[in-house]
Amino acid sequence: MSLSPALLDILACPQDKGPLYYLEGESALYNPRLQLRYEIRDDIPVMLIDEATTLDDAEHERLMGIVAEQGLEPTFS
Repeated sequence: MSLSPALLDILACPQDKGPLYYLEGESALYNPRLQLRYEIRDDIPVMLIDEATTLDDAEHERLMGIVAEQGLEPTFS
């Protein structure tokens, strides 16, 4: 199940308040500016800074490749 467009329109990174990329296949929301990944568990985004995962450069590049390949847009602009 994917997240609703209405929810995606309002989701922002709790740390920098910027937009995120919804990576449905990864069950995650991603902030490329801070290289933070927020998991989606049971169709609920876990938007807690303490539970976010900081990614290394290789994983950042992999996720940004998915963003580019799928033409994903950020949650808001």
